[in-house]
Amino acid sequence: MSWNTQAQPQWGQPPVQPPKPPGARPGWARKRVVIPSAVGLFFIGVVIGSAGSSGKGSGTESTSNAKPGPSVTVTVTAQPKQAGTSDDKPTEPKEKAKPTAEDTGEEASVPKFVGMGLQSAQDTAQAKGFYGLSSHDSLGRDRLQALDRNWKVCSQNIKAGKTVPTDTKLDFGAVKLEEACPAMDEEPLEAAGSKMPNLAGKSVKAARGALDSGTSVTVTDAAEGRMVLMESNWKVCSQTPGPGTKLKGQPVEITAVKFEENCP
Repeated sequence: MSWNTQAQPQWGQPPVQPPKPPGARPGWARKRVVIPSAVGLFFIGVVIGSAGSSGKGSGTESTSNAKPGPSVTVTVTAQPKQAGTSDDKPTEPKEKAKPTAEDTGEEASVPKFVGMGLQSAQDTAQAKGFYGLSSHDSLGRDRLQALDRNWKVCSQNIKAGKTVPTDTKLDFGAVKLEEACPAMDEEPLEAAGSKMPNLAGKSVKAARGALDSGTSVTVTDAAEGRMVLMESNWKVCSQTPGPGTKLKGQPVEITAVKFEENCP
């Protein structure tokens, strides 16, 4: 018995072709079809089956295990209606009482200023809302109240306790602290039409102010021949022309002494 010593094909390798006999035509050898073994087919079937079952199982599991979302409940509370109101007409606020002129500061009661220092009187008036303030010399000497703290109030043009608009002008008659208040304020000196006024006893400053601004005025010391510098501190002793004389632009001559002195 002879053995074929030709090498047998190994598992999983293509079969070995026999050597070509000399002079053989092309296509002499038959083509062999390699048929997989039963074990290979079984393995392929198991893999395909497990893949399909795995896909189905995962889809079924995700569908069956899905949980529904939480539900939300909204509660609406109705607002109670107010008594005496309706849905169509809102409640209107009550009309407030209109403020008076005194409440708004448009009017105020005038304080009593007489006896106060001029500076204190002015501060009190402004605190009440009065800002139109003025003052004058109660003795008629036409002095300026340069330092208000050195003056005191003798009179006021608006009676104390009267309620007036705060834009009312308040005027104070005042004298220096060391002086006594007169029974009545001296009236300001004014020229009576075109006639010469009576200047006796008036301050030289007031006398000059009563004349026309274009009038030539000469003032001399009636006692010692001093220079009259502060005219509000000097009083008239004589005048030329005399009181009642018709003024036609003529010059005016005045003699004077200090207020604490007597005329010669």
